[in-house]
Amino acid sequence: MKIEKYTPQPLDVSDVKLPEDLELLVEKMSKNVHEVWAESRMKQGWKYGRQRNDELKTHPCLVPYEELPEEEKEYDRNTSIGTLKLIMKLGFNIIK
Repeated sequence: MKIEKYTPQPLDVSDVKLPEDLELLVEKMSKNVHEVWAESRMKQGWKYGRQRNDELKTHPCLVPYEELPEEEKEYDRNTSIGTLKLIMKLGFNIIK
């Protein structure tokens, strides 16, 4: 099997500005992104540990979203913001 070099090509969403009224949605999505990640890890046998250890399957971020360090929350927010921007870039409207 020939392995091709993979070059990611995400759509450029840098021109999309999220409306301020989506800030609450961003935070709710970010929490859910973390919950999905944590659930997946726990199903794989991971548990909380003060340090990440791949052999022991411990990770310091296996805590509720509210207890995450701000930089970890920011990672989840960036994922959520990128997803919302993509939805808007593709021509969809986000309304409550």
